Amino acid sequence: MRILATFLLFIVGTHALAQSPADSTKDRRWSFHAQATSIWQYHPTFPAKYTGKNSLQTSEPGQISFTGTLYAGIRLWKQAAFYFNPEVAGGSGLSSALGIAGFPNGETFRIGSKQLKVYVARLYLEQKFAIGKGTDWEPDDLNQVQQHTPATYLSIRAGKFSIADFFDDNTYSHDPREQFMNWSLMSNGAWDYPANTRGYTVGAVLEYHTPHWAVRIGVTQVPTYANGPVLDDQIANAHGITTEGEKNIRINKRPGIIRLLLFHNLARMGNYEEAVKNTPVPDIVAVRNIPRSKNGIGISLEQEISTYAGIFVRGSWNDGNNETWAFTEIDHSLSGGIVWDGAVWARKNDELGAAVVVNGISTPHRNYLKAGGYGFIIGDGNLNYSNEAIFEAYYKFRFPAVFLSISPDYQFVLNPAYNKDRGPVHVFGIRAHVQW
Repeated sequence: MRILATFLLFIVGTHALAQSPADSTKDRRWSFHAQATSIWQYHPTFPAKYTGKNSLQTSEPGQISFTGTLYAGIRLWKQAAFYFNPEVAGGSGLSSALGIAGFPNGETFRIGSKQLKVYVARLYLEQKFAIGKGTDWEPDDLNQVQQHTPATYLSIRAGKFSIADFFDDNTYSHDPREQFMNWSLMSNGAWDYPANTRGYTVGAVLEYHTPHWAVRIGVTQVPTYANGPVLDDQIANAHGITTEGEKNIRINKRPGIIRLLLFHNLARMGNYEEAVKNTPVPDIVAVRNIPRSKNGIGISLEQEISTYAGIFVRGSWNDGNNETWAFTEIDHSLSGGIVWDGAVWARKNDELGAAVVVNGISTPHRNYLKAGGYGFIIGDGNLNYSNEAIFEAYYKFRFPAVFLSISPDYQFVLNPAYNKDRGPVHVFGIRAHVQW
């Protein structure tokens, strides 16, 4: 009830704040926005031959999560801006966000406890340096001050942020607050992107941007232990390096973007083979003794196919030798989907999306779970391996007058946590989201 009351308070408060004059075409000094998102999900009872400590529970009540964010930005000097995002989060995911590698609620990784907690989500400085004489226009948006910017520029962003703010930013499948809710549809599933428990990190991102292509590299901190809340200050032995190139393309005269992402993480990760070999009951924590790496790749394509529809495809892989450290336990993933604009059926503000994702893990990872090992997301005490396959569909009813959208959502999960002995699982949900 407290979470529902907080969500309603955000609706009333942000609606009142939003009664400001319409944006002009002039540069502005500041930007101020807010969002609140609440997701309720439930699954009926499903069959399982056994259940471990990290399993999705076969029967449980529905769970609700809440996040609220204030986005404040101010232009400091020419092409420089400072952004500050306080955030509040609370509630829970199904089974405390355990038991499915591609977890159904993309907001739950920001939830540290059932009680509402306030924390700083983002606190960073952005500086752009013009290259050439052309200019572009950036409208007022979340963490974007309205202004004319160079068409080609070199930028640096430094401070606290989510690395996913700047990498793998797929138009049709990236934001669980408005698009697909599943974790493995937010970003490349096998990208173990550097972040603390709530999904944020500290570091810097350098980007070279042109109207037709861009390249960027980020160097950021990783947590002190897997999915931990505290970032490791021993940068030499614990860091994440992420690089990405993107290119605008056109197919049948319609716009699209292709992206290639590479990542390298270094941390005191446990090794799956060593855990199976050296501990009576495999325990990945017991073999976290030296810095180890995780390397991977992701490819993403987004393409408009009509005035009212677009598609996306993603494929990603990591070496899977050492434990998952920050995101979720996926070592290879393939996803694709389509999003329609409601104008097709005379509901121009609505949206319909459908997607499929297939996730898998490496042989050492499988053997570890089969022998009774546990990760921080999955572990049933045994494993009859198969790929985890997920279908998701949502419909977004948008009410622009009050900045609100309501989205019923359905997900079908086959072989949750890669286990043929459990499931399938039907997950029903509804999301309320307000943003201005």
